[in-house]
Amino acid sequence: MPIEFHEVSDGLRRIAISGRLDIPGTDQIATRFAALSAAANLRIVVDLTGVSFLGSIGIRSIIVNAKAVQQRGGRMVLLVGDNVAVAETLQATGLGSLIPILADNAAAEAAALA
Repeated sequence: MPIEFHEVSDGLRRIAISGRLDIPGTDQIATRFAALSAAANLRIVVDLTGVSFLGSIGIRSIIVNAKAVQQRGGRMVLLVGDNVAVAETLQATGLGSLIPILADNAAAEAAALA
């Protein structure tokens, strides 16, 4: 399960996850996802456009890391692009009230920096 990152600017990181965020997929990325989210005052866009399945364990991982980022003074937003299945799953859980969920890359970066 691929997880990659890119430093967009000083203090803004994009973490791109692809594949299935089911139990095996989430287990494969859990340590790296936590490490990439660990810096203080970091703004993070988590790119979920390449996720083909988002299960409850994947949602839990996102919530845990978003809370950790927030406790360190940072902010996490989710980019879903045109990934309708992931967007609908996130909206159905009500996660949008905790973590901003955006379809547009520029809007996601702006929300992370806000």
